[in-house]
Amino acid sequence: MPKELYARQSGGFKDFITDLPRRLEDDAFGGLLLIGAAVFAFLWANSPFRDVYASMANYEVGPASLGLHLPISVWAADGLLAIFFFVVGLELKTEFVTGALRDLKQAALPIIAAVGGVIAPALIYLFVQAMTGSGQQNGWAIPSATDIAFALAVLAVFGRGLPPALRTFLLTLAVMDDLLVILIIAFFYTETISFGFLTLSLAAIAVFGFLVQRDITKWFILIPIALVAWWAMHEAGVHATISAVALGLVVPATRRRGAEQMTHRFVTLWNPISAGIAVPVFAFFAAGINVVDTGGVGNVLRDPVAIGIMVGLPLGKLIGIWGTVVLLTQLTRLRLGNGIDRPDIFAVGLLAGIGFTVALLVANLAFPAGSPQVDHAAMGVIMGTLISAFAGATALRRRVAVHSR
Repeated sequence: MPKELYARQSGGFKDFITDLPRRLEDDAFGGLLLIGAAVFAFLWANSPFRDVYASMANYEVGPASLGLHLPISVWAADGLLAIFFFVVGLELKTEFVTGALRDLKQAALPIIAAVGGVIAPALIYLFVQAMTGSGQQNGWAIPSATDIAFALAVLAVFGRGLPPALRTFLLTLAVMDDLLVILIIAFFYTETISFGFLTLSLAAIAVFGFLVQRDITKWFILIPIALVAWWAMHEAGVHATISAVALGLVVPATRRRGAEQMTHRFVTLWNPISAGIAVPVFAFFAAGINVVDTGGVGNVLRDPVAIGIMVGLPLGKLIGIWGTVVLLTQLTRLRLGNGIDRPDIFAVGLLAGIGFTVALLVANLAFPAGSPQVDHAAMGVIMGTLISAFAGATALRRRVAVHSR
């Protein structure tokens, strides 16, 4: 190879690596990584080498003495994804203090819409089970969860040119959605909650907040405290990522003595790790659903459990979110504002039907381990997610065309 060509290639690779953190600030680039990882995992999990994938995903690591001897797939969903939720908490704090959500009327709409987006899918699922007499009502909360990472990725890829406030609306809605579903897990799908560990987690979050409020930001101090908060929340029986959101929310978002916002500094530091490692790795393990060994897609989708989820995610989310926004803006003084129109929320309602993380978690809690309903529910989540993603992407492109006129 000529030296000049080698130099150009070497320089290009170095430039790509150097430029990678900036690229990862773009939701679209991170979204493509996420989608690519998910597609690769699904293909691998249904290939002749699917046993290798399953063995890797189920391989357990971690200290058993701390209750953390967990499968790698669980580490990806509960551990790595906590980094993403920490960044989400930071972004939300900024929006609530200095951004679009500092106006209570602006914040109220996505929060109330999230409630509608949790109720409507559950009702559709229960309706399907009642009509078929399946007796599988226990899975009612599965289609109520929105996957924040996947939904934001689709918005980033297909929604370029839409008002930035639409991302804030979706982010707020999705976080509130996950918080509601996590509360549902705590009250309906958790046998016991350890209030001792829960108190320890909250205490660690309070200490973290106390330190950052006093501008103590050394990571060798903050990271151990954050890990204690995460571990204690996990041991309490509550989804551990909720601690990460709380940690992000206690970081100050106001400028002090002309310095850069602390939330912005933290986002700049952690977002490349979140978008470049945490979220793609999570997607790789979350999307690896084996449909070959469960009789094929057609057989799985004849189960009322799968049907209820597959219909509940796209249709239920759309009705619950868009319907709530239409009613509130018609009957109250609440308004969208910031360049957002009701048709934009129609697209967001479809995107909210993208469910993975918490939806799959609820599926594993709702049905006995090893039962066919677990796999059927997972397939319902995948199909409902694909329908929602395709419909949402189509709606977004149409709205982009309208806004660009």
